[in-house]
This record gives sequence, C-alpha cells and structure tokens, in this order.
Amino acid sequence: MSKSRYPRSFAHPRYWPTWLGIGAMYIAAWLPWRLKMAIGKGLGLLAWRFAKRRRHITETNIALCFPEKSPEQQHQLVRDTFIANGIGLIETATGWCRDGESLRHRVAYIGEEHMAHAEAKGKGVIIVGVHFSSLDLGGALHALFFSADAVYRPHNNPLFERFMTRARGRNFGVAIDRYDLRGAVRQLKAGRMVWYSPDQDFGRDVSVFAPLFGQQAATIRLTAKLARMTGASVVPMMFHRNPDNATYTIESLPALEGFPSGDEVADATRVNQFIELAIRKHPEQYLWLHRRFKTRPEGEPGVY
Repeated sequence: MSKSRYPRSFAHPRYWPTWLGIGAMYIAAWLPWRLKMAIGKGLGLLAWRFAKRRRHITETNIALCFPEKSPEQQHQLVRDTFIANGIGLIETATGWCRDGESLRHRVAYIGEEHMAHAEAKGKGVIIVGVHFSSLDLGGALHALFFSADAVYRPHNNPLFERFMTRARGRNFGVAIDRYDLRGAVRQLKAGRMVWYSPDQDFGRDVSVFAPLFGQQAATIRLTAKLARMTGASVVPMMFHRNPDNATYTIESLPALEGFPSGDEVADATRVNQFIELAIRKHPEQYLWLHRRFKTRPEGEPGVY
C-alpha cells in the first residue's frame, strides 16, 4: 500500500492496531481453505464463549423466531450461528483481499436468468439481499456474473473505511452510503444494479411494522420507495455457504411482480417473506447477532 493511496496521518500510532488487523486479513485470505475454515470456527467459538452481550442478543432472536425448537435445539443454533459468523470473518478477508476470479470454481448460480432478464429492461435492478455471514464474499462472487453497486454503512475508523471501500470497489462499482438516497436513485436511473439488504432495524421514523418470523418487525420503507421513484425491477437474491464449507450458491428469484403496490405494509411484508425464506434455508448463517427487533410497536416492551 503506497503512501499515495493513504494519508500520512494513517502512520500515527493510534492506527497501528488497524494496520495489524488489515495485515492479518491479507494473511488469512491466502491460507489453505481448510485451515481458513478451522480458524474461522475457532474465532466463532471464542466469541460464543466470551461475547456475552452478543450471545444474549442471538439467544433472544432465536427464541423469538424459532419457538417451535426445543431449548437444546435453540442452544445448538446459537452456537452454530457464532461458528458461521466466525467463518464469515475469514470469508470477508478472502472476498476483500483475493481476486474473485480465483474463486469462480467455488460458486454455482441458480436463477441467473432472472437477474439477466431484469437487467435487460434497462431501468435498473434493486437486488434485495440478506445479511448472511458470508455477505462480502458473496459480493465478490456475484461480481463474476453481474456488475452491481452496493448500499453500505461507512465505518467509524477512517483507515478501515478507506481499506474497506477500496476492497469492495474491486467487487462493486459504487459504494453508496445507506443515507444517500439520491446516490442510489442516480445509479438505478442509469440502469445499474444496486445491492441493498433491508433486513435491519433503522428505527421507527423510516419504517413500518410488518411480520417476520411471527414478530412485528420495524421494516424500512426504502425498498418500495426506490422502486417507485425509479421503475427499477426488484430481484430477491440469496447467498449461502454449502454444507461442505468449501463451495457457495447464489440464487436469484424472479423479480417481484406488482411491486410496489402502494400499500407500505403489504410491500414490507413481501420483502420480509423473502428474507424469512432465505434465512430458513440456512438459519445459522444469518447475522442474528444484531438487534433486529429493537424497535417495538407502541406499548410493547423491549425484548433485549
């Protein structure tokens, strides 16, 4: 990394831990695959044992969303979730630090024709994704088939933000701040694909309540708003690590018909139905560590 790419201020000692972390990611990205998976599992188990607050959040989410599971099954799913997210850290390093072409043999694409059909319309495509542990690796692998921009949350650490956006820039076209509505609209109107994951809680002001795993979840209205403003197709897409821990599957579904409908709750419900479908395929790979149900309907107590 040359000095021309990074300001001199990043040489300050306060950034040394960040540089060490970036170096560790580069090393991890080039390790043999089985070793990477073993390290990821170890990181996940360490977090499961010691990250008590995140474990509590995960336990709460899984108890809410899978009440049909026994306590033992819920416990196992919590443990498996931490393992999957530990592996996800190594997958993120791989997606950011390796050329995606070197990973082509590890991915299969189901429903590629749905994405191609939506792209051919020339009105832009909103790719509805889900926050799985392998999300960033999924972006690198998806870029082997289609060029897309991505909506993301900027990192608070300016050095890591620079590293992250440069790394993602090799896989995505434009990194769009999640609050930059105009930027997303501009890219869609230019006929671009924009990858957007509407499965997190952004608060009451920008959301409606719609069912998700039997819970009333604050669901952002932006998916329908973007489609209404641009005429873009809305294509749900799933990305999963296969049980062999060595290969991956991308699956695009047909574009949503009659979307948006004009009914915000109905549109949010359709989005959540897809998200639930995707999660149920491999529930341990979802980011249950975040407080998906932190915003509650009026009069309901908090769950965390």
